Amino acid sequence: HVQLVESGGGSVHAGGSLRLSCSASGYRYPKNKVCMGWFRQAPGKECEGVAAISSGGGSAYLADFVKGRFTISQDGAKNTLFLEMNSLKPEDTAKYYCAADRTLACTSGSWAITQLYDYWGQGTQVTVS
Repeated sequence: HVQLVESGGGSVHAGGSLRLSCSASGYRYPKNKVCMGWFRQAPGKECEGVAAISSGGGSAYLADFVKGRFTISQDGAKNTLFLEMNSLKPEDTAKYYCAADRTLACTSGSWAITQLYDYWGQGTQVTVS
């Protein structure tokens, strides 16, 4: 039974930083490259891709609206995905979700497509005031 659990959310002032973590259990962090991503959803808005990276290494993908501010990384030994968020803005306020694909690596054309991901966490709230 695969479970993704996010942590690290909270409330910060604009310009502040947070580091989100996604711990994967029942899901041996795959050596074969599969796509692991972060998404977010604000009230009244659609879920949108924030960042993604293929497990075991490979290119990282970032949405334009977070480039230069957010960084995605991973620790395969600890089955953990991270999202380092700096220079936070009020418009970054949302619930952030970790997601993992079962078989496919990230590509530039697909990493932000929510329907392609097989596993999702419950989310962690980020509020920027």
